[in-house]
Amino acid sequence: MTHAAQIRIPATYMRGGTSKGVFFRLEDLPATAQVPGPARDALLMRVIGSPDPYGKHTDGMGGATSSTSKCVIISKATVPDHDVDYLYGQVSIDTAFVDWSGNCGNLSSAVGPFAIANGLVDPSRVPHDGIATVRIWQANIGKTIVAHVPVTGGQVQETGDFELDGVTFPAAEIALEFIDPADEGEGGAMFPTGNLVDELDVPGVGRLKATLINAGIPTIFLDAADIGYTGTELQGAINDNKQALAMFETIRAHGAVCMGLITHIDQAATRQHTPKVAFVAPAQAYVASGGRHIAADEIDLHVRALSMGKLHHAMMGTAAVAIGTAASIPGTLVNLAAGGGEREAVRFGHPSGTLRVGAQARQVDGEWTVTKAVMSRSARVLMEGWVRVPGDAF
Repeated sequence: MTHAAQIRIPATYMRGGTSKGVFFRLEDLPATAQVPGPARDALLMRVIGSPDPYGKHTDGMGGATSSTSKCVIISKATVPDHDVDYLYGQVSIDTAFVDWSGNCGNLSSAVGPFAIANGLVDPSRVPHDGIATVRIWQANIGKTIVAHVPVTGGQVQETGDFELDGVTFPAAEIALEFIDPADEGEGGAMFPTGNLVDELDVPGVGRLKATLINAGIPTIFLDAADIGYTGTELQGAINDNKQALAMFETIRAHGAVCMGLITHIDQAATRQHTPKVAFVAPAQAYVASGGRHIAADEIDLHVRALSMGKLHHAMMGTAAVAIGTAASIPGTLVNLAAGGGEREAVRFGHPSGTLRVGAQARQVDGEWTVTKAVMSRSARVLMEGWVRVPGDAF
C-alpha cells in the first residue's frame, strides 16, 4: 500500500506571553490552506497533533494545553494604515475542531517580532536601534493592536530583564496597545445586555451575579464567593475536579446565550474559545504556583480564568484586557472586587503571580466605551525551520 510522503512547510515556533504557538506566513502554506476552510483546519490540527484522545499531542507540535495548542497565520496587511494581518486559530486538543472566534492576547506579543523578522514590515519603519511600532490588524475580531518592539542592530531584541509571571526566564519587554478593544466584532455593545451586573439562572448551580463584557474577548465574570471559591485557587483545585469543570462549562454556555453569542446552550461545544469564564475576589495574601508569597497589598484583586475548559496557569492576554476594562468601570463585579471607584489600571493576582493592565474607559451618551487597553508582554523565537506533515493530512 502506498502512503503519501511528508511535506515540509516553513514555520516558526514562538513563545508569546504565557503561550506558545506555531507561526506561518500565509504565502508559505499549501495553496488549499491559504484560504479558510476544511483543508486549512485539517492542516493546523495535524501540525499540532489533534485530535488526540490521549491528551498528550505526542505526534505534533502542541503541548496538550490551551496555552500551547495554537497556530498563527501572518500576512501583509489588507487594511490601510496597518503592517500585517494576524489570524489566530485555537486548536482543540481532543476533538477535530479549530476555533477562529477570538484573539490570543499573549501570542499578540509575538506578532510584531515575527513580522519584522520575516520582512513583512517596511524596513524604513524599523530603526537600527530603538523601538519599532508595528500596527497589527487582528483579523479574527477586526481590531487594531499596536506592538512596540525593541530593536538592536536592526534585529528584534529578544533578550532582556523584563519578568512576566508565568514565564520562567526574563526577556525583552514588548508593550501592547489594544485599540478600541470592545465589541469583538460580534455586533453588540461592550455590555451586551446593557447591564453592568446581570443575574444568570443556571440549572444545577442557581442564580449568580455576573458581569458580561465584550472587551478583549467576550468574558463572563463571577463573584468567587458565589460559587464557593476564595479566588486564590491554583490549577489543581479546579482542573482536578470534574464536577467543578462541568459547572463552569454550564455557566459558560448559559452566559454565552445571554450575551447573544449563541442561540442555544448546545452550541457552546462548537465555540470553545469564547466566551471565557472567570471569577474575582478581593485582594488577599496567597502563594503562587511557583512558590512565591504574594502579599495582599501587592495586588488590587484576584482573578482566575478558564480557557478551553481548564483553569489557565496564568492569565490569557485578551482576558486581561477584559479585566482592565471592567475594573475601570464603577459597578462591575471586577471593579467592586478591586475596591470600587474610578481607576485606570489594576494589578491582579493569578495562579502564577501578578499582572498589571491599564484601560481608558469613558461614558458617552450613557454607553461605556474604552479607547484602549495597555499591557506588557515578552516574546521569543524557540525554533524555526519547517514543520512536517503527511501530504494527505489535509
